[in-house]
Amino acid sequence: MPFDYPTRAVVEQALLVFAALFPIVNPVGGAPVFLALTHGVSSTERAQLARRVAVNALVLVLASALVGGYVIEFFGLSVPVIQVGGGLLVCSVAWNLLRSEDTQSEVSVTAQSRAQLAARAFYPLTMPLTVGPGSIAVAITLGAAAPRTATGWAISALGAAAGAGLLALSIYFPFRHAERLSRALGRTGTVVLLRLSAFILLCIGVQIVWSGAFALLATIPGFRPR
Repeated sequence: MPFDYPTRAVVEQALLVFAALFPIVNPVGGAPVFLALTHGVSSTERAQLARRVAVNALVLVLASALVGGYVIEFFGLSVPVIQVGGGLLVCSVAWNLLRSEDTQSEVSVTAQSRAQLAARAFYPLTMPLTVGPGSIAVAITLGAAAPRTATGWAISALGAAAGAGLLALSIYFPFRHAERLSRALGRTGTVVLLRLSAFILLCIGVQIVWSGAFALLATIPGFRPR
């Protein structure tokens, strides 16, 4: 039986949100980085962190899509500025991972209290490594395109919630089983995959910075991109 209009619209919005954000979040590629940054915790604590990161990602994406545009307007910011600042933060974390002599990092999570682990689950594990400025910018853009009518906004919000939920699940499972992936690859394979993931993360950060900087330069009178 075909979907009626509201159901179809919610499903389409959910798939749009998931398809737009999944390649940017790249949870499969982020799993080795997550494993490296949780080097000092137990398997149980790592599973709890994976769950917290997934929940944090869901809330962050949904908040960005629904109210992110209003928040940055309130503070007088713009999406390009968010991209430049967040991109620099991504580059900093990625560079720290790339130049480290082993799989640990200065921003790694170690065995701590429950409250401390919860805080580290947000930074750096959720923001900026999982849901970074690129993801937030896309979510804000998708939210800005939502209809302004009450019905249209409700459908868009339900679709965004469903899409963010799918994204959270796609984050949880690779992160939850990152240790198994490490055992399958062995130490050498894990180090190689971590270095490659860190380099890709660095390139993503540079791309985010450039996209934001290019958008800011375009606002300068007389600027003509070649």
